[in-house]
Amino acid sequence: MDLDDFRWLLTDDGQTLLARAAELVAGGDTELHVQTELRRTAEPGRVAAALTQVELRTKAVAKFGDLAARMYFTPDALEQATRLPVSTHRAGRMQAYGARTLIDLGCGIGGDLVAAARAGLICAGVDLDPVRVAVAQANLDALGLPGATQVADATKVDHSAFDLAFVDPARRGGAGRTFDAAEWTPPWTFVESLLRRDACVKAAPGIPHALVPDGVEAEWVSDGGEVKEAVLWSGRTATTARRATVIGAGGLATLTDEDDPGIGEVGVRDFGAYLYEPDGAVIRAGLVTAVAAGVDGGLLDEKIAYVTSDEPFRTPFARGYRVLEELPYREKQLKAALRERAIGRLTIKKRGVHVVPDELRRRLALSGGSEATIVLTRAAGEGTCLLVEPL
Repeated sequence: MDLDDFRWLLTDDGQTLLARAAELVAGGDTELHVQTELRRTAEPGRVAAALTQVELRTKAVAKFGDLAARMYFTPDALEQATRLPVSTHRAGRMQAYGARTLIDLGCGIGGDLVAAARAGLICAGVDLDPVRVAVAQANLDALGLPGATQVADATKVDHSAFDLAFVDPARRGGAGRTFDAAEWTPPWTFVESLLRRDACVKAAPGIPHALVPDGVEAEWVSDGGEVKEAVLWSGRTATTARRATVIGAGGLATLTDEDDPGIGEVGVRDFGAYLYEPDGAVIRAGLVTAVAAGVDGGLLDEKIAYVTSDEPFRTPFARGYRVLEELPYREKQLKAALRERAIGRLTIKKRGVHVVPDELRRRLALSGGSEATIVLTRAAGEGTCLLVEPL
């Protein structure tokens, strides 16, 4: 998006064009008619900028909810932006630990600035991209939130006056997404320097535990059952070593390494009447045995993230299933067993076994009017198939 076109979009004439573009698109007009109508009053570049915002605002509802209709985006920055429930949780932690001022070192379009400002923090953001900086400031202004943004190199900004520094390093290079922390922007060496003081760093969920410096808390966060990020907390914001935070329809729940008795306490056991599938954030945080302790159960296999118990429990940290019966693990016998039960629609869940569910489902050639769920995994080192139903 051209910077001049975006700045024009913020003027009174630009806002009129944006509102008209949204009206035409919502009315179901063809793309050609929309373009023709809008170009009666604006040049092509400005029309394109308006239509881009209409499209991106629609896509952004999944991340920003009702706020999306008043915000501005760029395609790549929207893709990278944090979901509002996740950034709101993070901002709440910042506020709870006493931070009053925050600097976002790589603010992008300002999604995290918005969450922090809504939590009451005094915020500033810097970014190397002039378009993103302009969009971030426009978002703060559009939502009536205080805050300042500036085009600057995050690695050269003096942030000592702020209570807390936040950074979400870009993990994409010329060849696409990179998993090498040395290739992040800003690089891991800069991140490490931040983590020697009060700081908060957003990282990919797959960050290795070994990369987390001593004394830094690593929190894995899931939203709606999907792991969204890992967050590193340092200085006075760190309260434990590992944490799993689960955000769902019922609210937020958190589990830490202090809740984890370890494998020696919960042990490995035969499958019981109930099976539990820990949330992805729990698995990433290495807290599966904490879930096992919470449901008075154990692991099916020391290296596989399934928990079994003899009792039914409701827990935000795992999805529970009632074990109906054990089915044959070998494919030919499994196919016969499913046909006997007239199962035509099958959900296949698996861990610790080399199975591609879609390919297996096709080979099983299912028919019948019933629906079922099976779990393919290992128990005591042996392949196991369990017929289950969700609790």
